[in-house]
Amino acid sequence: MAVKRRSSHAEHDTRERWLIAYADFVTVLLCFFIVMYSLSSIDAQKFSELARALQNVMGGGGNIVIETPLSAVGPDTFEPFTRNSSVEGRDLVSDSIELAIIEKQIQELIEDYGLEAEVATVTEERGLVISVQDTVLFVSGSADLTPRAKEMMDKIGLILLQTPNYIRIEGHTDNLPIHTSRFPSNWELSVGRSTSVIKYLIARHNFPPERLAAAGYGEYRPKAPNDNASNRQLNRRVDFVVLSSKYGASEPAVYEP
Repeated sequence: MAVKRRSSHAEHDTRERWLIAYADFVTVLLCFFIVMYSLSSIDAQKFSELARALQNVMGGGGNIVIETPLSAVGPDTFEPFTRNSSVEGRDLVSDSIELAIIEKQIQELIEDYGLEAEVATVTEERGLVISVQDTVLFVSGSADLTPRAKEMMDKIGLILLQTPNYIRIEGHTDNLPIHTSRFPSNWELSVGRSTSVIKYLIARHNFPPERLAAAGYGEYRPKAPNDNASNRQLNRRVDFVVLSSKYGASEPAVYEP
């Protein structure tokens, strides 16, 4: 019985077709990244940071390394985004990478100040949340930033200026009532604290006001039950929320004359 053998020519054609398809895929992928880079408005330093972060994501290991130390950050290090800056059209990958870079820098700042027990970061669907306990920023029952708080705000502000994303400052309290002439309830205290933070960012760092929003939730968005002193401390906080592009797109539009 004769056995029909495949010709070596057919095998060569199969391998050649596979190589052509693979080459086409690599070419398309390269074009995609070139287009994404050309559409972005980031500077050389930011692009190198994104490239390193993307390399870590693709490689599956290692931390994102930022070569610029926090001690070298100064008022002239970053240029604030202008009124015309927009988060529209940014893809989810670059948005996630940028938020990861900011979170890394905030974590370095937390370690430098020894605030691991008082400041925390978490990435949620809505974006990056930097949660700062009230004792870092205010004295009890006050909405005035302390000198130490202003020093911290200078560092945080310079980091947040790197992103064009909308930023929401959210004030929270515990469930212990307050009743003063300035703060009749925890509603006023929580809003007053978030507003104080925003005013400082605008006055000190020339933050574009249209990128900021203040919110106060009183005692109604607790992180833990208000059943002991430790949990109440967790609930008294200010959250800096760097909104993802997806959630930032739902912010009210800014009129441009």
